[in-house]
Amino acid sequence: MYKQFFKRLFDFVISGIALLLIGWLLILIAIFLYFANKGAGAFFLQERPGKDGKIFRVIKFKTMTDERDAEGKLLPDEQRLTKVGKFVRSTSIDELPQLINVFKGDMSLIGPRPLLVQYLSLYSPEQARRHEVRPGISGWAQCHGRNAISWTEKFKLDVWYVDHCTLWTDIKVIIITIKKVLFKEDINQIGGQWATMDPFNGHN
Repeated sequence: MYKQFFKRLFDFVISGIALLLIGWLLILIAIFLYFANKGAGAFFLQERPGKDGKIFRVIKFKTMTDERDAEGKLLPDEQRLTKVGKFVRSTSIDELPQLINVFKGDMSLIGPRPLLVQYLSLYSPEQARRHEVRPGISGWAQCHGRNAISWTEKFKLDVWYVDHCTLWTDIKVIIITIKKVLFKEDINQIGGQWATMDPFNGHN
């Protein structure tokens, strides 16, 4: 009953209240980022698969400029990441605009993170079960290693969440996520540069 109905109601109410309370802050951050990004804009929008693989546009704060080299190619990420952008990333503030996705129904507060569209054809039938629920701003896998675990383990955790989606599980993830953000745990930074996982290639 919770997964089929009350979870969406929970998401709608909480995201709506949050947007009302921090809307002014999101506007202020957007203004700072617009100038810090040298006119490249304050928001990053990208197509991602949601529930049942339906494509939507995820909304995040943009933390890098669009500066290019003499050949017109984008500079490396670490050169385009601004000081304001570093702060926004390290505090996970860049994820806050996804509250709009949650309010609209594209996403949930808690669920498997929305990954790239090109991964859709690479999932095994079991891995594809992560799309049986709405993707989340945070999720069970993010509370158990984030980018420090393999894709295989990450997908296992995602599917575990699909099968154990309860109000208590969501509350537990919210509490762990807040703790990680406050204490800056699992920040993906190595040697002063931001690290991300290798692209998923479909191998188990």
